[in-house]
Amino acid sequence: MSIIPQKCPSCSAPLMVTQLTCSACATSIVGTYALSPFFRLSNQSIKFLETFIRNRGNVKEMERETGESYWAIRRRLDEVISEMGFGDTAAEAPNLSRQEILERLSRGEIDVLEAKRLLTEMGSRTVP
Repeated sequence: MSIIPQKCPSCSAPLMVTQLTCSACATSIVGTYALSPFFRLSNQSIKFLETFIRNRGNVKEMERETGESYWAIRRRLDEVISEMGFGDTAAEAPNLSRQEILERLSRGEIDVLEAKRLLTEMGSRTVP
């Protein structure tokens, strides 16, 4: 199935749905219709959500199925939330100390990239 394009191929302005047609009787309805935030998602994000829903939101099951850490799954969920336009999830990130981040890294709970992201976030929160 094709994904509904989001931007005009000519000028890159946002596209809007303006017509709906019945597949059985060909009745057409013309108007301006808002799309669900789910239409903004990339294929990768849709696959992530399918896995998340199949596992009933259980992150432990997601860890088993995907082989990713809790923090990688949490980061990916935050990215999907942001991609859907539901606001800045960085402000909701756990308020960890530098020591806690390094301890989680040494225990293998997070990878180096996640540790770097958390440390960078922590630094940006402390700067006025």
